[in-house]
Amino acid sequence: MSKPNGKTLSIAIVSDVVCPWCVIGIRSLEVALDRLGDAIAAEITLHPFELNPDMVRAGENVADHIAQKYGRAPGEGSAVRDEIKRRAGEVGFAMNTDADSRIWNTFDCHRLLHWAGEVGRQRELKQALFVAHFSEGRDMGDHAVLAKAARAAGLDPIEAAAILASDRYATDVRGEEAYWRREGVSAVPTFIIDGKYVISGGHPPEAFERALRKIAAEG
Repeated sequence: MSKPNGKTLSIAIVSDVVCPWCVIGIRSLEVALDRLGDAIAAEITLHPFELNPDMVRAGENVADHIAQKYGRAPGEGSAVRDEIKRRAGEVGFAMNTDADSRIWNTFDCHRLLHWAGEVGRQRELKQALFVAHFSEGRDMGDHAVLAKAARAAGLDPIEAAAILASDRYATDVRGEEAYWRREGVSAVPTFIIDGKYVISGGHPPEAFERALRKIAAEG
């Protein structure tokens, strides 16, 4: 929504539900916008990206997955996890992950998020899915878990369950994912502001605040 006497920016956020830096980046952006008060408003839309599109239904142990994917030593994962928890805590999010946490395929999450965007509850659902995964350690491939997150976001859980039981929005999500790949998005979170300024990564609120002020002034 626009704020009185303020500049309105459109912000497209490409992210995944099981990406911890996406939590930090999105929460940091929200904190920055709160600090900016009436100076800058944002029209935010969320767009799909799958970190693990080929992930099996049962998911994988996140420590093993990261170690294999990035070639990290066992002790290295613990240090990174502690840093992520610290950064998440600074922006008010409880990151309760550990070495036994799992990582999941998120295609169904993105189908629900597409629906939520159509009915104006997308950001609420994204937050509920972040909480389910990172704070509560839920199985993000379990349709009952996703329907519960939909209810927490103010959506109809029965409609959510019906969507999940079908292939509804699958084509839309695949199409969006392909579009952002063509646009050069290969890592998340990626923030596209007014269609031309790009910020990538889980930066702190201060960095977002500076960037948004600069972009608003240039506009």
